[in-house]
Amino acid sequence: MRMDDQRESDYIEDRRGGGFGRGRLGIGGIIVVFVISYFTGINPMTLLGIVEQAPMVQQPAPPAKKPPAEDAEARFVSRVLASTEDVWTAAFAEQGRRYEPPRLVLFTGATPTACGTGQSAMGPFYCPGDRKVYIDLSFYRDLKERFRAPGEFAQAYVIAHEVGHHIQNQLGIADQVQQARQRSDKVKANELSVRMELQADCLAGVWGKRADDMRGILEKGDLEAALNAASAIGDDRLQKQAQGRVVPESFTHGSSEQRMRWFRRGFDSGDMNQCNTFKAARL
Repeated sequence: MRMDDQRESDYIEDRRGGGFGRGRLGIGGIIVVFVISYFTGINPMTLLGIVEQAPMVQQPAPPAKKPPAEDAEARFVSRVLASTEDVWTAAFAEQGRRYEPPRLVLFTGATPTACGTGQSAMGPFYCPGDRKVYIDLSFYRDLKERFRAPGEFAQAYVIAHEVGHHIQNQLGIADQVQQARQRSDKVKANELSVRMELQADCLAGVWGKRADDMRGILEKGDLEAALNAASAIGDDRLQKQAQGRVVPESFTHGSSEQRMRWFRRGFDSGDMNQCNTFKAARL
């Protein structure tokens, strides 16, 4: 990706080295947690002991600061976030809306969020309570080494996907889906979760297309890298790695084929209106 000459975001919070929490489950622990979640229907955050039964109250966060200038990986993330800001500000304006960017928090190990204590073991995630994206950059090592999905556009896809969840939150889609899930049985609730995740994949694809049209950021092989990342974290592939078999009714994010196809749909069209997975007859 050609990102070196792009601007950086003003919405980055660097909490690394803040001393909040220790330890990390690693990729094996992540897979175990999500496999248990698939079969029990329990939120993986709950399994990690980071969601309380009582209403959650946001814990004080460490003071926000920007990453150091010499931190190339963090600066890349900052540039990707800035690109999502530019793309979605323009896309929302086309529809007569005002885009409100999320903040992105860099952390190590664990950090307080409005959704409880966020931990590295969860991988990157979005918290609707404080409208922030959270990522421990060590996840990129897992993406490359464990999932065999290297490349900068693969890393950018991860951020764009979480920003997609922020868009769903801002548009009220997240609340509607959450209410529908609460009225549904386990299988239907999982299906709604899959539709949410695939829509976020599609929105990530829309960002990729529009960002390239605006700034010419993509190079040969970048699209394939993002598609490879989408495939690598499909539910079927993760389940196959974890227990040697696939249980489609327990999917919460979508199969590898679905994730690639919806990302590609967003990328090919560059149109967020093409991302309505909730009306799609075929996922």
